[in-house]
Amino acid sequence: MDINAETMKSLEVLIHAADLDEDNWIDYPDYGFRQYFLFKNAETGASIALLDYDQGGTIPTRHTHASNQFMYCLEGDYEYTDSGLRLRPGSFYMNPKDHPHGPTLAHERSRLIEIYDGPHYYEKPEYHTDETIGDFLAKD
Repeated sequence: MDINAETMKSLEVLIHAADLDEDNWIDYPDYGFRQYFLFKNAETGASIALLDYDQGGTIPTRHTHASNQFMYCLEGDYEYTDSGLRLRPGSFYMNPKDHPHGPTLAHERSRLIEIYDGPHYYEKPEYHTDETIGDFLAKD
């Protein structure tokens, strides 16, 4: 049986922390955090990203998402101040589509994995630009 090399090519993706390109981080200096996309699905708007918050970093407003949001805390202490929910290392957080939440505050430097199963927002929030979130807005 002759196996074509193309059929053997894997669609899997593996990214090591040491391989993260410093130029691919998206900075939000006014809010004290940065974001690194590990995966994006242009068709559905789904994504997986690393979030890196400085101590005092914040999402300043109450908001909703156009899909389900999932987070896993790798390090730090990150709080949803409206509900008092705090993510610490090993904490998993799920926020259902259309559920208002926030603001948030990083009580110390925090690193989280954030996953959306569809587009992030219906409309661009104040802390984003077309370049940072345009691909992740719900399509009409």
